[in-house]
Amino acid sequence: MRQVILDTETTGLEPKQGHRIIEVGCVELINRRLTGNNFHYYLNPQRDIDEGAVEVHGLTSEFLADKPLYEDIASELYDYLKGAEVVIHNAAFDVGFINHEYRLMGFSQPNMRDWCEVSDSLLMARKKFPGQRNSLDALCKRFDIDNSQRQLHGALLDAEILADVYLMLTGGQHSLFAEETEVDVTLEKKTFDENRPRLAVVKATPAEIEQHLVRIEAIKKASGGVCIWQ
Repeated sequence: MRQVILDTETTGLEPKQGHRIIEVGCVELINRRLTGNNFHYYLNPQRDIDEGAVEVHGLTSEFLADKPLYEDIASELYDYLKGAEVVIHNAAFDVGFINHEYRLMGFSQPNMRDWCEVSDSLLMARKKFPGQRNSLDALCKRFDIDNSQRQLHGALLDAEILADVYLMLTGGQHSLFAEETEVDVTLEKKTFDENRPRLAVVKATPAEIEQHLVRIEAIKKASGGVCIWQ
């Protein structure tokens, strides 16, 4: 199962007003594990950046002047996203900008929903926590995720943080096993010796039981009140 967590930064809020993408950041999950196969570019929008947008992400026209254009990385991004489930927080915003960029290029398939599946983590959070604040910062606080480095918005940093939030939002750790390789699970019927020694039963000590309960409470807190072992 391949998933991509995506975020963008832009020159403003509305592509219909000519605003452009100036940063795109993605992290890849395979079977709910980060692979390190990230995608990240700063982009030259060839236009001014709204002052309010600069206050949010800190990216200036001077910094972006020597960066590639969107059309320079468009094919690479298409190949990276194609066929994956792409998870975005407030997907309508980022999808609208990405589609706008491909339309400007005259791309044959400008709607990214035609070549990848888009999932909105904001809608997931609103369904799980109705009536509560579900911004990325609010979810980090709810799931006890460290976002202290997030002084300003940044596409790659926000994608990395969203990956942690998404995993907690959708059930936490997917597997207790670290290996990615497939295991041969062919079953073979075996008959045990009836005269074999009885297996020893080692019961948990009171101290171990107390440690277990503390761990269960920590899991419950980190998963928003969901703990299947409780």
